[in-house]
Amino acid sequence: MKTIAKKATSARAVTAAAIAALVLQAAALRALGLPFLCACGEFKLWEGDVSSSGLSQQLTDWYSFTHVIHGVLFYLLVWFAAPRLSVSQRFLIALALEVGWEILENTPFAIRYYRKQALAQGYAGDSIVNSLVDTLTMALGFFLAWRLPILLVVALSAVLEIGVALSIRDNFTLNVLNFIYPFQFIHRWQSGAL
Repeated sequence: MKTIAKKATSARAVTAAAIAALVLQAAALRALGLPFLCACGEFKLWEGDVSSSGLSQQLTDWYSFTHVIHGVLFYLLVWFAAPRLSVSQRFLIALALEVGWEILENTPFAIRYYRKQALAQGYAGDSIVNSLVDTLTMALGFFLAWRLPILLVVALSAVLEIGVALSIRDNFTLNVLNFIYPFQFIHRWQSGAL
């Protein structure tokens, strides 16, 4: 009985901490001046047009898949760095990393930097709803990395990366590379010049 009660208390504590992190994320994004929903006045479950002003404003978009990969990478990173921590503790660290990233990527500095990329010319930051869903899709990636066999997780991540790259000429890897250094050959390929 004590073990069941302890697990229930632990699950409640993790849930409360996760909700608190999401509330903190939403408050920080609101303080940065981001809209709760798309400023276009329209709500969609999916925005598939990479050139649309609704990209990163609607509930989900192509970049939602990259956040699944964030979850996989955060799971592996925290597992390697702190293998003795419980899965719940590792999840909260991954969640904190993702919340921190979501806030950072929506600062005026990061938005200006993103706009230098071929596919982000009109990028104005995420809506709060889109950003929160990005965090939840990271949690999905973390869960998949925890529960599925490693080869299946690697295959799924590769399919997501290749699929998004073929669909919109961008993905997690290209996004990171462009954020570190704007390679001209990537810029040309993304803008359709290659």
